[in-house]
Amino acid sequence: MSKKRWIGWTLGIVLVTNTITFFGTSVFPVFFTKDKVIVKREDYDKIVQFSKLLDINELIHQRYVGEIDDSLLQEGAIKGMTAALKDPYTVFMNKDEYREFSEQSEGNYSGVGLQVQSKEEKIKIIDVFEGTPAKKAGVMPGDEIQKVNGTEVDGKNLDKAVGMMKGPEGTEVTITFFREDKGSFDLKLKRAKVNIMAAKGEVLSGGIGYLQLSSFDEDSSKSFKKILDDLKGKGMKGLVIDLRDNPGGYLDQCVNIVSNFVPKGNLVVSTMDKYGGKKEYNSKGGNYVGLPLVVLTNENSASASEIFAGAIRDYEAGTLLGEKTYGKGVVQTLFETGEGTALKVTISKYYTPKGEDINKKGISPNVEVKYPEELLKQPYSREKDPQFKKALEVIGEKVERGGK
Repeated sequence: MSKKRWIGWTLGIVLVTNTITFFGTSVFPVFFTKDKVIVKREDYDKIVQFSKLLDINELIHQRYVGEIDDSLLQEGAIKGMTAALKDPYTVFMNKDEYREFSEQSEGNYSGVGLQVQSKEEKIKIIDVFEGTPAKKAGVMPGDEIQKVNGTEVDGKNLDKAVGMMKGPEGTEVTITFFREDKGSFDLKLKRAKVNIMAAKGEVLSGGIGYLQLSSFDEDSSKSFKKILDDLKGKGMKGLVIDLRDNPGGYLDQCVNIVSNFVPKGNLVVSTMDKYGGKKEYNSKGGNYVGLPLVVLTNENSASASEIFAGAIRDYEAGTLLGEKTYGKGVVQTLFETGEGTALKVTISKYYTPKGEDINKKGISPNVEVKYPEELLKQPYSREKDPQFKKALEVIGEKVERGGK
């Protein structure tokens, strides 16, 4: 859906909780004495399991006739391990990939201006941003990316495709797209600086506020609160928050934003790790509890967007309107692994305030309104957007009633 969306790509829609520095001298605790090495039994078993990896490494060095770069061998082995998990959210990032990921989180990067997502093992365009090379070239939401610079890509290597599309400003990249009514076609795009605006708002007629939140990046809660206060100062009586195509972001930013509408101390979300360790995140309280509220969602509203939607729904703080959300109910964290690299790994599942696990299920709206497929192939227009128009109708009725 093209609605002047924020982010140029979405690394599989990441929910980042925090960054932890992790780089040790050994994976397994090994103790040395004068004449022997002591290893715990359980750790010895793990070492034996990985002995084949060491054997193959030795064979490569003994027999391979070409040049060998040990750092690339190590990177390939690690990437193979994460790929074997078949979890699109757990990835190892080399120095360049981690730098690009960090730039993305900060809200700016050089690329072509696409928001992409892995769907059915394909790379689908979720949004094309205004004023970007992709927008000017006519790329549309719903298009599929098949190749980048001649290299075939799919949803299983989304991160690789994203990294290949990024690059220095002014350089060119050739992308092969597929569109149902057109087939495959190539576009050569010149990369440009993409500046990200995560939140923006306005007051519509009748005192209805409209706030579009395109991601939960590291500064979203501050800009969100600033816009809220500005809308209030302009006479806002009710609010529509648009989370359509919002892929998520930082958990702490989500909790801060939800806190504007949920009473202080109430549970916003809880997480559970593989050992049964539970962590709860509570509302910090805000000045907009009780404000008439409608939240727009669609199938691309994911991760932190779903935490927001789940809290609003469970506390009946507003009406969810649109389509069922994506269904990403798992949490990732970053481990910095030295020399500018990092591992992003799924560490826990999250649950709504009422304890619902929405992973691979999504959250259904209170009021379902489908967005017609034919409109996705046209330039976005509020006048034609049935979800937006219904949201205005519902929030208008709430304002008239003076509440929910």
